[in-house]
Amino acid sequence: FEYIQCVRNTSSIFSVEEILPVMSPGMENDHIFHMTGSGADQDPKGVFTINRVTGEVSVSQELDREAISSYTLEVSVTDLSGKLVEGPVALLVDVNDQNDNRPIFKETRYAGEVLEGSPTGTVVMTMTAEDADDPRLQNAVLRYNIVRQSPDKPSPNMFYINPESGNIVTVISPTLLDRETLPTTQYELEIVAQDMKGRDVGLTGTATATITITDKNDHAPEFTHSLFQANVDEGSTGVAVNLTVDDRDDPATGAWRAIYSIINGDPTQNFEIQTNPDNNEGMLSVVKPLDYESVVFHTLLIKVENEDPLVPDVGYGSSSTATVHITVLDVNEGPVFFPDPLQVTKMENIPLGSFVALLNATDPDVLQSQSIRFAVLRDPANWLSVNPVRGTVNTSANLDRESPYVHDNKYTAIFMATDNGNRPASGTGTLVIHLEDYNDNAPYVHPSVVRVCEDTKDSVVIVGGRDRDIHPNAGPFKIELGKQPGLEKTWKVSRVNNTHAQIMLLQSMKRANYQLPLVVTDSGLPPLSNSTEIKVQVCTCKKNRMDCSSAGSVCSNLMMLLGLVLLSLFCEYTVSLVLLSLFSSAPKPSPNPDNAVHRPMGLQACCETAWDRTRVCSDASCTAMQCIGPLRHSGGGALDHILFHRSAAH
Repeated sequence: FEYIQCVRNTSSIFSVEEILPVMSPGMENDHIFHMTGSGADQDPKGVFTINRVTGEVSVSQELDREAISSYTLEVSVTDLSGKLVEGPVALLVDVNDQNDNRPIFKETRYAGEVLEGSPTGTVVMTMTAEDADDPRLQNAVLRYNIVRQSPDKPSPNMFYINPESGNIVTVISPTLLDRETLPTTQYELEIVAQDMKGRDVGLTGTATATITITDKNDHAPEFTHSLFQANVDEGSTGVAVNLTVDDRDDPATGAWRAIYSIINGDPTQNFEIQTNPDNNEGMLSVVKPLDYESVVFHTLLIKVENEDPLVPDVGYGSSSTATVHITVLDVNEGPVFFPDPLQVTKMENIPLGSFVALLNATDPDVLQSQSIRFAVLRDPANWLSVNPVRGTVNTSANLDRESPYVHDNKYTAIFMATDNGNRPASGTGTLVIHLEDYNDNAPYVHPSVVRVCEDTKDSVVIVGGRDRDIHPNAGPFKIELGKQPGLEKTWKVSRVNNTHAQIMLLQSMKRANYQLPLVVTDSGLPPLSNSTEIKVQVCTCKKNRMDCSSAGSVCSNLMMLLGLVLLSLFCEYTVSLVLLSLFSSAPKPSPNPDNAVHRPMGLQACCETAWDRTRVCSDASCTAMQCIGPLRHSGGGALDHILFHRSAAH
């Protein structure tokens, strides 16, 4: 049990009469004591009880000061009828502390560290324990002590703990506190905390403190050898040699990690050195290929340092530098082209076998007597050939600037040169041919199909000239009608600008397809012309809409129509004779309407009927000559009308 301290009595059983006013003698046998409050009739209930007659208060349960350190109760007195006679009076109960709690460390294991060579008295860490007893009493006053050190070398008392503060400090001298000479870098201390100011009657608690001796950079890295050697093939790159060092400092720290540098012997920066993070070795690499014919031996001076600076009383000595001898081994190297790429300018379409270029390749192995042979490695269009000994490049096919293998007027081919070494070596070079344009492509008209409205007032289209050649062998273009007679009466071509022309329909035509002959000429020297045809679709145009649906079902050829015109001119005399013969032999008109079928047809009806029958207008009663002859004599306008419109109908 914890001790109980009443405001007037320290015994565990006490009388309330001692703290209440003296009652009248006549009431000594007819009064009743009552007690209320936490610990009585309130939680925790039943800790204290009161004798209803004598007023004695008793403890009914075990008290724990660390749970509840004091209780506040009220005591009152009533008569037998329940009428209040005295009170209520406050009863304060303090629970006195008993040393029933051991000191407890917050952690079972503590870790600290101290730098090697630290002066005596250096604070390493602080141990702290807690005691749940009353801090005002000695029950909670703690004292600390080291009861064990492991290992106990070089001294069993390397550390000391302040009994009151719990600070652990070094006792060993700085010289002996050397990480590299101590048997271990970690020491384990068993710490005891005892209450009652450390007296034997006090309770104790224990914890373990692990102290690590940390490293400082008091040892410079040293090469394991003063001289390293390696052989390297010329022309190769990569690690040539691994340089090894010893460092007694703590691995994986800045005091141990090495930094290498080349301080002499590499004026052209052919080498570099990096640290291998796994083993701290220096990897000396060739980053620029070495040339046996230039320098056979390379001597490098290498220095090693730590990432962290050395302590003031330690410096880098001669063992922190080393010499590396690199021997370059001869390797058969491939020939080298110069210049690369080789660029020349040539006119396209030069004769087969024409000279293009002279390849120049040299063998870097000047100390060896070797010959070089040339070959074509890549010739996309198969235009070139090369003399294997002299290296002269000639044409084996026409050079065509307009070829898909030519880009931006340049044709690229790759050649190979091979020596005759023990193990032949090859090199490649590029030839770029800048091709000049020759006027070898006739121009053409674009688009090849146009549409016009059958109403002549809207029948205008624009066409342009195009040419696969380039300036000055392309535009300006001249676009004009073909040379066939009669075209100029129906069509008109006029210049718009240097590359385009306007085609105009001069008279209305029925909806159909027509082939219009055109001649387009470029500006080359000499110029090239192209006689071509474009398809003209004559369409019906209404309310900004163009209907060409039936145009494609009819085929018209202007060339055939023009041929008919020429035929009519050639046979004009014969036609006149035929017409005279027909009119003279024809019967006279009869007044009888029944005889109307025997009358000769009118000119328009004759021509239309005959044309509808056959294209040459041949008929027993209405011949082609009857149609064409009179129309020719009438000035040709009606003929043109029939030629264009009736051809469209057929």
